Amino acid sequence: MASGLASDLFRIKTLERLNADAESGENKLERHLGPWSLVGLGIGAVIGAGLFSLTGIAAAEHAGPAVTLSFAIAAIGCALAGMCYSELAGMIPVAGSAYTYTYATMGEFIAWIIGWDLVLEYAVGAATVSVSWSRYVTRFMRDTLGINLPGSLVHSPFETYQLADGTMAHGLVNLPAILIVVLTSALLIVGIRSSARVNGVVVLIKLAVVITVIGVGLFYIKAQNYDPFLPANTGTFGEYGWSGVMRAAGVVFFAYVGFDAVSTAAQEAKNPQRNMMIGILGSLAICTALYIAFAGVLTGLVHYDAMRGDAAPVNTAIAATPYPWLKSLVTFGVICGFSTVILVLLLGQSRVFYSMSKDRLLPGFFSAIHPKWKTPYRSNLFFMVFTSALGGFLPISQLGHMTSIGTLLAFILVCAGVIILRRTQPDAPRAYRTPLVPFVPILGALFCLAMMLSLDGDTWLRLIIWLAIGLVIYFAWSRKHSRIGREEGAGATTAM
Repeated sequence: MASGLASDLFRIKTLERLNADAESGENKLERHLGPWSLVGLGIGAVIGAGLFSLTGIAAAEHAGPAVTLSFAIAAIGCALAGMCYSELAGMIPVAGSAYTYTYATMGEFIAWIIGWDLVLEYAVGAATVSVSWSRYVTRFMRDTLGINLPGSLVHSPFETYQLADGTMAHGLVNLPAILIVVLTSALLIVGIRSSARVNGVVVLIKLAVVITVIGVGLFYIKAQNYDPFLPANTGTFGEYGWSGVMRAAGVVFFAYVGFDAVSTAAQEAKNPQRNMMIGILGSLAICTALYIAFAGVLTGLVHYDAMRGDAAPVNTAIAATPYPWLKSLVTFGVICGFSTVILVLLLGQSRVFYSMSKDRLLPGFFSAIHPKWKTPYRSNLFFMVFTSALGGFLPISQLGHMTSIGTLLAFILVCAGVIILRRTQPDAPRAYRTPLVPFVPILGALFCLAMMLSLDGDTWLRLIIWLAIGLVIYFAWSRKHSRIGREEGAGATTAM
């Protein structure tokens, strides 16, 4: 019985079966995305408020002007995982990302765990970002347009806000957070082509904002703000010096999280064997260049020590220029950044559940394709309700670290998947090959593990509880309904 359970838990879905399933059946996604659309999805997922907030924090508390090196180091860690994603996405151009790759390498049980874990990255992540989007929109409308939204409609019931007479009151619902989730979900339902076009336009807007801030800031940099470029360590690990640069790399690493969502759209990419690599690594390269340039300008405009404890370090830096309107432009850029992050995260979540549903590890409800728009619309509708409820009625911002730990766990398993497939299927066609295997995947996995270990105990506890809930669902329902399991059982019965 134990051997039977083990064979059930670790049954794999072959590459041939994965690719055949993707191109057959009525619940089939259509391929519309070219290389630039995929690059746009990557940039849309990566560049959010992290660029404007984490840069100042990391510079002031850990690295000084050498935060530019921290961004480069963090990019190397992401590139290690990105190369692994590129190889697997080209080999297995199927929706589902890390879930699908794990099913092909480590078996159904581990695939279920990572698929369930990805809810933390995508759905909870989108809810978290929707709350931040709401705050920036509320501030932008108040400061720029002179419109004050009622406090009860921009705070969840678990949050308080100050009334005009100085007393405190509880909110009712975070309406803007719900609105942005509903709008992006509706866009995703209408079609991947329309979603990619809107994402592309908004990405161009936020890139224009970032490039404008960099371009204007270059003319007001003061060389003395770079002295010293690498401040001496204070005697405490992580406070300046090279240990500070490494600690800052851990902080800004989370500004890169999201590029992996590109791989969830592999089944909707034209020529995925070539274009997935361009989308994943191309978006990482563009974001890295912008991050380093932005960090260099920020620390050149104002001395890093002046940003310590600053809630809005970018605004402080902009004050060093004669253009106060840049503050409103940055706020607008952050809103655009958050909008595309929510869009791509909800796209990724619906595709993961679509794949799990086709494998019957989840009910068939999630894999239904709209007859006209050819999107997994029921999955989109489910997460529209689920994610908007989280953003509208819970103080979801405190769960931001859950998004990070879920992402890092997925990265580790993808890196391991490359090593396993190189051993089990060395002759399988690979349009892109991760260099220096197994060195690069091992280094990528270790880098991500180090980041996971740096997170606090409460985050780990939430992850364990969430995975425990997933295990109950798997053993109570998913294992019994598994499509491969039922087919193997039917085959065994026929043979007898």
